[in-house]
Amino acid sequence: MSKNSLKFFQSYVYEMADIGGENLPKTVSTKLGTKLGRLYKQRNPDAKLEKNLKKIYTILGAKPNIRKLNDNTLEVTVKHRKKFCPIGGDFNVKRAEFVNNNICIPYTLGFLHELEPNMKFEADIQSCIVSKNTKICEYILKMEPKNR
Repeated sequence: MSKNSLKFFQSYVYEMADIGGENLPKTVSTKLGTKLGRLYKQRNPDAKLEKNLKKIYTILGAKPNIRKLNDNTLEVTVKHRKKFCPIGGDFNVKRAEFVNNNICIPYTLGFLHELEPNMKFEADIQSCIVSKNTKICEYILKMEPKNR
């Protein structure tokens, strides 16, 4: 996919938010993540969470590294080739919060909840290409069993 195609996609998402409010792209992102999680689960039901999580970043052309900090916490580092995020675009601090809260986090959490429905996930972004102007996206993923 070319950079121009990605820029078109990003403009489309911002227009969706302008027309339908921020909950619209958040809902769409969550649903897309859920659908992808369902597809991964059908194709490889025994795959570990970390392996599936790596796949969603590898498909975007990034190099993911997932490090287990403890039983309930992972550090996810995603290195891209350039200072350009396929989801959020170039460095733009004003857009970073929108991208994180309405696209990246909902998409990832939708994906993870589909893979592990009995777990509760929380993502805390440490570094973002859109806000820090680097090649790295990094977040802490906390997991715990859902209370029944």
